[in-house]
Amino acid sequence: MESVYKFLKDAGTYYLATVDGDQPRVRPFGTINLFDGKLYIQTGKVKEVSKQIHANPKAEICAFLNGDWLRIQCELVEDDNLAAREDMLNNYPELKAMYKADDGNTEVFYLKNAKATFSSFTKAPEVVEF
Repeated sequence: MESVYKFLKDAGTYYLATVDGDQPRVRPFGTINLFDGKLYIQTGKVKEVSKQIHANPKAEICAFLNGDWLRIQCELVEDDNLAAREDMLNNYPELKAMYKADDGNTEVFYLKNAKATFSSFTKAPEVVEF
């Protein structure tokens, strides 16, 4: 999981795919956090992405860095723990202009049943599950 976290952190931007009915939806994300032994992302409850995750928690994440790419199949599980939201915002202080840990909008999800595949054109894929 540490290698997945490092890749996403170093990439800076990754792409989160969810499902909206029968239509895939992909958008850029930038928050990734390790907290309490789990890998977390963050969004706002008022956003469509949040509604899509709550309707269908299966998601994929994709990132590209220096000729390598990472794809993660996972389920996203909301963690309503205030400490998890606080830790995310402390690690991304620029978000504090838009979010507060106790604002009723900020939410964090951890990756569950994750299968991360590191790939490139020059080496065999490496799979990490957590």
